[in-house]
Amino acid sequence: MSSQHLIVDRVAMLRRAALFATTPGRVLAGLASRLDEVSFTEGEKLITAGATEDWLLVLVQGEVQVIRPDGRVRVGPVSTIGELSVLDPGPRIADVVAITDGWALRMAKEDLDEALRLRPEIAAGIITALVRRLRGMHEWVE
Repeated sequence: MSSQHLIVDRVAMLRRAALFATTPGRVLAGLASRLDEVSFTEGEKLITAGATEDWLLVLVQGEVQVIRPDGRVRVGPVSTIGELSVLDPGPRIADVVAITDGWALRMAKEDLDEALRLRPEIAAGIITALVRRLRGMHEWVE
């Protein structure tokens, strides 16, 4: 992994994530230029339940486990993690622990808010992705 991927590569990575699949490329390019690349190692805790943070991750490489009181789920590349705290500020509802080494793109709330103000159609893609996730909650296991 290079320490900084080209904007065009970041746009392609974002486009693969359900949350941004319908977002115009030029909007993603604006977002992509402001994202941080975050590396993680197996066993590292990326998110702690109860923490108040204002960013989300787009998992590019590696796998993580989302751990909630009602179950656990494995999450792989092109998934978004932590978007609820960006859309509705409040404490995190799950722990997220890396199962493998990997890396992600970190997006701050202010960057997502600005994109939503400039391009409200992004909200439609986000709503669709979140509804699909709610419908897929049966994947949670004990």
